[in-house]
Amino acid sequence: MRLEKVTPANVDAALALRVRPDQERFVSPVVKSLAEAYVQPETAWPRLIFDGDELVGFVMAFFDVRFDPDDPGDRLRSGLWRLNIADGRQGRGYGRFAVEAVCEEVRRRGQSRVTVSWAQGEGGPEQFYLRLGFRRTGEMSDDQVVGELDLDQPSTGSRAVSG
Repeated sequence: MRLEKVTPANVDAALALRVRPDQERFVSPVVKSLAEAYVQPETAWPRLIFDGDELVGFVMAFFDVRFDPDDPGDRLRSGLWRLNIADGRQGRGYGRFAVEAVCEEVRRRGQSRVTVSWAQGEGGPEQFYLRLGFRRTGEMSDDQVVGELDLDQPSTGSRAVSG
């Protein structure tokens, strides 16, 4: 497995990537993520997830964001912004690989905590994130639950990733 940047050569495949229909309410499509990355290049880190030559997913991290810029006590956060694993490719470790890659990038940038938010509901991603060690913070980001993972705690076996 590996991560790759989105390029002119692979952007069409990225745009065609779809999650299962029952998951569409929990995660925005890749096209929205790429639009957000385009207008926030200093914040967004979009990557494609490949297994060999097969595109199996998309992940986008964010770096140095304040959830409430009007609150002087709000700290900078970095973490997982989007995770889309293709329909028919879930349950094979691609999501875990992507989250571990984001954790490694956050660590490489000198930070020790990863933030994620998720929509609640049956079939949603909450149990996936909790199994990876994220803990609810008690905060909400709009209508999503906020979770964090302390990278200073023993890891779940992060792998070195390039991209």
